[in-house]
Amino acid sequence: MTVSKKHIEDTLIAGDGLCNLNTVEIVVKEGPLRIQEMIDWGARFDKDSAGEYKRGREGGHSEFRILHHKDITGREMERALLQTVAEQKNIEIIKHCFVVDIITQHHLGYLVTKGTPDIECFGIYALDMQENMIVKILSRITVFATGGNGQVYRTTTNPVIATGDGIGMVYRAKGRIENMEFIQFHPTALYQQGLSPAFLITEAVRGDGGILRNKKGEAFMEKYDGRRDLAPRDIVARAIDSEMKKAGTEHVYLDCRHMDMKKFVEHFPNIYDTCKSAGIDVATQMIPVAPAAHYSCGGIKTDEWGHTSIRNLYAAGECASTGLHGANRLASNSLLEAMVFAHRCYVDSIERIKSLSFREDIPDWNAEGTTAPNEMILITQSIKELQLLMSDYVGIVRTNIRLTRALKRLDLLHEEIEALYETTLLSPQICEARNLITTGFLIVKSAQFRKESRGLHFNTDYPHKSSLVQNTVL
Repeated sequence: MTVSKKHIEDTLIAGDGLCNLNTVEIVVKEGPLRIQEMIDWGARFDKDSAGEYKRGREGGHSEFRILHHKDITGREMERALLQTVAEQKNIEIIKHCFVVDIITQHHLGYLVTKGTPDIECFGIYALDMQENMIVKILSRITVFATGGNGQVYRTTTNPVIATGDGIGMVYRAKGRIENMEFIQFHPTALYQQGLSPAFLITEAVRGDGGILRNKKGEAFMEKYDGRRDLAPRDIVARAIDSEMKKAGTEHVYLDCRHMDMKKFVEHFPNIYDTCKSAGIDVATQMIPVAPAAHYSCGGIKTDEWGHTSIRNLYAAGECASTGLHGANRLASNSLLEAMVFAHRCYVDSIERIKSLSFREDIPDWNAEGTTAPNEMILITQSIKELQLLMSDYVGIVRTNIRLTRALKRLDLLHEEIEALYETTLLSPQICEARNLITTGFLIVKSAQFRKESRGLHFNTDYPHKSSLVQNTVL
């Protein structure tokens, strides 16, 4: 079997029957071209003494195939990309605006519903935080790369800006959202009580030989899967959750004491330093770890060129549901997908933009009747309530009654935040709260629609897979 065919097979196995084969083949075929592009732009992936690229292995992978830069690969790729962008005279980055909503026919006075044909994006309304006013930014082509939604949960590896903004905006604009029930919990975030974002202990540590152990010091993964510590993330996360519940603990341990410490420090310097700063000597102590919300496999439904269901609006990266991940993302496929589909959005849009024109009759934002918010606690408390109910009711293991309770409470949070939105001047905080609550609703509703357990979605009322293989589209 060829290297690419093995990668395709690994992706399909992890996706548990819901991957789009055409999308998987596109990403595996075009991925090396995009990686070479990143290298040409200056991304410094690790090499061995002979000058060959080092290749790592993570959960679900049958081969050592993952390029990396120490334990901060994404940050290094971002550095190279931003440096290249800064050198381009035709690219302007606006840092002082927060996008509020997509502009469609709705803002021209037309009734827009899910059944409306040819909903069209004319640009966006954004909060200019320097001028403290809502501006309209008109565009012939708009691309959303708004990232994930980990802040829906109490503990996440995601940054504080991962608030589901793109997903919330597209849903409100009556665009199609897909497979939101498949939230990937990374099995091994460093456990530090009450701290979020949680520090990620990359899966590559287990790829290099790290062993998960329970409170008694037992290596437990062999009880759950023949691949043991390198099983796909959904299996490992559920296994850890099970061990924690059995023992009544809030974490398990990742044992690296037997590993070559010189190699560990070289390969995982940030993990070593972070653990050290938390009082953990990796050479002599096990690392306390627990699952944390990490990645959304669903999102804005797109086709093989990044088109959403709204004309002239593209989406790429974690906010998009391309069909690559299915019910569970294979480790490290996210960066690959983002590169491939960002390029595809570019290729398709430069052809289409020639035939498009600006819509000039877009009204200004109407803030009449709104006032400055008197109590910010109303917004922050709503977010805390959301994170608590999502973590308790819509986490790694779900039940019908938990989902029903979550939906009832989300309905109330939605009513409260919409009332604030309608009566107060906009701020990033109220917009993020609105998007988080919308995203939480989409996760719960999608989870209710799936009457089975598949991939990242496990419902004890439906513990088995259904013979009907289908996506959930809202």
